[in-house]
Amino acid sequence: MIEDTAFQHCLEAAYRYLSYRPRSEEEVRQRLHKHGFDGEAAEEVIFKLKEQNLIDDFAFAQFWKDDRLSFKPKSKNLINKELRGKGVAVEIIEQVTKDIDDEGNAYELGRNRVRALAHLNYPDFYRRLSGYLGYRGFTHEVIKRIITLLWQEKERC
Repeated sequence: MIEDTAFQHCLEAAYRYLSYRPRSEEEVRQRLHKHGFDGEAAEEVIFKLKEQNLIDDFAFAQFWKDDRLSFKPKSKNLINKELRGKGVAVEIIEQVTKDIDDEGNAYELGRNRVRALAHLNYPDFYRRLSGYLGYRGFTHEVIKRIITLLWQEKERC
């Protein structure tokens, strides 16, 4: 009876944690351990949640990628790093992020930012926009190409 009660409390805690947004298996495991549930109860709950399709690392990684590209665009490398930090397997990360277009995303971010930087000279424009794109994880090569392209477009207008 005590084991059933511990399992039920553990399951309820997991349901609450999953009610806010999808989570990776490792996030759920860490949360349950943090709240004092022993390894056996936590593993049983994780198994049950997987059976119910409430934990699916592939679906979670897809959600995370889509969310990042829609609301807080970041580079492929930074999304990979975030997913690794959430305990998603490397194979799943590679599969989910293989179609991310860093140049296209950097261009869209930069284009949206150009209006606010239009009054600046080239060195200041470059510095501010490269910092903005660099913070989002884009490589120096991508940043340089995108800034050059955006500066040329700005000059033509």
